[in-house]
Amino acid sequence: MFFSEDRSQFFRPLTSKYREQILECLRLLYERLYSARADYGESLQRDQVIEIFEEALARAPQLESGDYGNETRFKSEREQASWILNQLLEYGWMEKQVDQATLQSTFPFTRVGRMLTQSLSEMGTASVRTRHRNTRNTLNALEAFLSRGEVHDLMDAYEYSERIISDFTDVIAELEERKRELVRQVETQLLVQQATDHFFEFMEKRFQPDVSIRLSADSVEKHRDAIQAVIDKIRRKRKEFKREAELKLRELAPELIEPNRSVLYFVLDAIEIRMRNAAELMLPALRRALQSFTKRADIIIRQLSYLTSQRNNSVVDVCRELAQLDRAQQDALLVCAGEELSGLHLQWLDPDQVRLQQKRREQVLYTRIEEAGEVEEDALRDVATQQQLDQAFITHNEGLHDYLITAMAGSNKVSTRDLPLRTARDVLAMSHAIETASYQAVDSDYQFVVTPTGETDTNEYFASFDVFDIELIKKSDTESESSDL
Repeated sequence: MFFSEDRSQFFRPLTSKYREQILECLRLLYERLYSARADYGESLQRDQVIEIFEEALARAPQLESGDYGNETRFKSEREQASWILNQLLEYGWMEKQVDQATLQSTFPFTRVGRMLTQSLSEMGTASVRTRHRNTRNTLNALEAFLSRGEVHDLMDAYEYSERIISDFTDVIAELEERKRELVRQVETQLLVQQATDHFFEFMEKRFQPDVSIRLSADSVEKHRDAIQAVIDKIRRKRKEFKREAELKLRELAPELIEPNRSVLYFVLDAIEIRMRNAAELMLPALRRALQSFTKRADIIIRQLSYLTSQRNNSVVDVCRELAQLDRAQQDALLVCAGEELSGLHLQWLDPDQVRLQQKRREQVLYTRIEEAGEVEEDALRDVATQQQLDQAFITHNEGLHDYLITAMAGSNKVSTRDLPLRTARDVLAMSHAIETASYQAVDSDYQFVVTPTGETDTNEYFASFDVFDIELIKKSDTESESSDL
């Protein structure tokens, strides 16, 4: 449990009116300990931590608070810095370590405090992050595992593939936040120029280095086929290679172990599914979010152009100058203006282009709720029994696919007489085994081929059944055979 022992009130310091100051103290201390400015050979003592906190207090404001938080009034910033240090020590953000030789105390972060402070610090920094390389990192890690057989490379690919989805989600969320910010800023005409400046700054500093690479060099559509090819090569490796990798994966990631499931194939299938989701779901969603954002920015630019044109409009000045002239001069100027506008051609609208739109009738919805009558217990029992029977005998293609893959046990062919029958689900799957010929995944390079042998057999569940051979082959092989015929 996270909220246990000394972490029972872990986030208490960030709920008072001093929360912004405490957060700035944490950020500055983290920068002093772990950034490029840090002196890794030095441990901070109490006076040094207090000085860092005093510098942070001079930067951060104190938030107005109504009913919650500590209402203590401090005589100086040093007194407040000492109080903040005690709060962080009490609630588990920092810890006190005493050197047994010199009896001097140092005040580093706790492990949990350092991890959370790192996330809070990264939110407000503009440092360079290569978030757009996870697709290429996945491909490189898979190729390294294929060549060297090191399972750590495979787990790296598994982790990188998970970050692809999270990176897409972060960019989409950032675009939506930027769009809402633009909407808030254009509500006031005075902020239109500022909103436009923010838009162009975002497009130059965020879109160009990250999103453009994500849609081109690091596009999941570009590397998806290469990653799929590497996964297929791993699946076709020798049994000794896969057996050794399976054993090492079970030692390295015991949380992935489940009965009757290969950890190696589970990791490969997970990477394949994540790449498919990134290419078919997240990439179109990113494009839609970017299109919506650019449309909103286009509205702002048009509004800015309109306001600029209105700002330079001199009609009022011309009218004021005409009012200062006598009647003869006014007539002469207006005649000259009329001659200049004589080239304009005016005409009536075509009546055929004028259409009267019919008003749509609003559909009336009746939302009155009537009390249902009493239902007899026998009818409820019959319905529940029927539902249980329907669910008991339901089979689906995905479950049948997994059952046959498990029964093949590393080979590409299995006979229906050799299918395992351990549970009732296995019996149902065996009875529907020949239906695999009709289930062919569109996005897979493999397919099942069912061949009748003309033989019959029997077991403890079936009095007699026909024997079929079920084989998993590549689609390209089937297409080449059909072309030869």
